[in-house]
Amino acid sequence: MRTSTEGAVDLGELLSSLAQLPLPLVIAAAGALTLAECTIGLGMVIPGETGLLIAASAITDVFGFVAMVLVVTLCATTGDTIGYWLGHRYGQRLRETKLVGRIGRQHWDRAADQLRKHGAGAVFVGRFLPVLRTLTPAASGASDLRFRRFLPASAAGALCWSTLHVGIGTGAGASARYVEDVLGEASWFVLMAVVAVVVAVVLWRKVRARRAATAEAARTPRAEQ
Repeated sequence: MRTSTEGAVDLGELLSSLAQLPLPLVIAAAGALTLAECTIGLGMVIPGETGLLIAASAITDVFGFVAMVLVVTLCATTGDTIGYWLGHRYGQRLRETKLVGRIGRQHWDRAADQLRKHGAGAVFVGRFLPVLRTLTPAASGASDLRFRRFLPASAAGALCWSTLHVGIGTGAGASARYVEDVLGEASWFVLMAVVAVVVAVVLWRKVRARRAATAEAARTPRAEQ
């Protein structure tokens, strides 16, 4: 990779290196990350959302955009389906597992409460909430929500979620290329700033979700008293 004498990196060349990878490989990697991120438990350790945003920055045409959205939607729905059938098989016993305990049983309880109140609508909305996205499918299977209602809500949420994040990643890549065209030799820090903004948004959303869940869990004991 070409660098300047000051140690700067050609931003356009860096993005081009990613874009020059075989498109099926990039899309498959995005799908695999999404499947892992959406499967119960793995969503807490696999940075699928961030990886999807970075992978989408390699997209340069409409075909690639549509293909990635479809693959990611399919993988997200598959991950949700796995979670649903695990919940259906093991029921509320999943709540007492060490895995859910590490994630936070208050999040399971929050997901179950939203399902009782909103049914399939909670599945759609939960797709956009980091912690609930991991637990809502299994909680759905453990509840009385029928699969024929769960699956359409899961697929619709996955389609909207994947379109949003692939769109953001594609836009970030296009913006970085535009910066390169305007500025010529761009430093490494320009690319890092683009990635940092994307990662910061993802982390900020997760922190907000966890704080809200912690506050809700703190209020629940007082309400029971």
